[in-house]
Amino acid sequence: MRVIAKFGGTSVADGDRINRAADSIAAAVEAGHEVAVVVSAMGGTTDMLLGEMKFEASEADRAEIVSMGERTSVRMLKGALAARGIDAQFLEPGRPDWPIITDEYGEVDVEETKARAAHCAEQMAEGVVPIITGFLAQDHDGTITTLGRGGSDTTAIMLGNYMDADEVVIVTDVEGVMTGDPYVVEGARNVGEITVDELRSLSFRGAEVVAPSALSYKTEDFEVRVLHYQHGDLLTGGTSIEGQFENIIDLHERELVCVTVAGRAIRNKPGILAQLSSALAEADINVQTVSSGMDSISFYIDAKHAEEAETLLHDEVVDDTVLSSLTVEEGIAVIRVTGGDIQEQGGTVNAILTPLAEEHVYLHDVITSATSLAIFVPWDDRETALNIVQSVF
Repeated sequence: MRVIAKFGGTSVADGDRINRAADSIAAAVEAGHEVAVVVSAMGGTTDMLLGEMKFEASEADRAEIVSMGERTSVRMLKGALAARGIDAQFLEPGRPDWPIITDEYGEVDVEETKARAAHCAEQMAEGVVPIITGFLAQDHDGTITTLGRGGSDTTAIMLGNYMDADEVVIVTDVEGVMTGDPYVVEGARNVGEITVDELRSLSFRGAEVVAPSALSYKTEDFEVRVLHYQHGDLLTGGTSIEGQFENIIDLHERELVCVTVAGRAIRNKPGILAQLSSALAEADINVQTVSSGMDSISFYIDAKHAEEAETLLHDEVVDDTVLSSLTVEEGIAVIRVTGGDIQEQGGTVNAILTPLAEEHVYLHDVITSATSLAIFVPWDDRETALNIVQSVF
């Protein structure tokens, strides 16, 4: 099996942890597996280097300086593996076999990187264990560039993709993906499996498990697992990340209505959303999406439930002194866009709204999340709007 193992900064923070990492790598190699290793800077090194730059450094100088953390880590781990009789070779920008190349815009040169990654895979097949600096890249002129925060995750999963790996293992300081932050939530437990869409949404909202930019390289062809550095066995345990991103554009097949409840300072009343949602849930009315304003909450539901929902929510308005009134807007369609790279596509929302405005398509609402968009338009304009959205993506 071909495995790419990424060791985060906490996993190689000191000599003892480097030894532990080397033991797990050596065990996998001795079991007959091909292993490449991606290493972050020893814990806290990058932040320390950035913090000590008390001057206006150029981008090139900054990249050179912060690269020293990863450059040190690969040498330390290579030495630890050599002491165990493992044929390891460290790779960093500037070496002939360095795999990750960026273009003049700082983007990964996919074809060149794939070719170099294939050469790296050939070395693995001959028994060599490449130890690769995470986070770093190199342009065609030989200048060091970087892959941004979380770049070591990007390095590992990208190479897993381009090197036809069977598995990428992210070794970190948690047991895997947890039900909550174990440093905050008592009783947080490991999640055995999670989809790439679920994890990326969590990552964009603060979960520091796998960098969201890295997950766009995940495909169905290889597994990604997250496990604790103390686990010791690279081939078992942790959380398995399933699936891959796909850009999906979906026109909801049924007409919707928008039921809006208004109230004075509705945003300041705890539990008001639960109160209104519960009234609908008890009647088995599914809510497609919720949108809130300063003094209102809107529920998008299937048109067939319009009259019942209006009656139920009107009862809530009458019984609650904070709520003032409600209204129902009919004839609404929703187009949903789900994709792995929406967050990184600057101007995505504007690229949709501008042509819709040019075609005089009224927008009822636009609701965004880390990995999706929901665009609400008049039911009669749904096909026009769908064609515009499809042209953007």
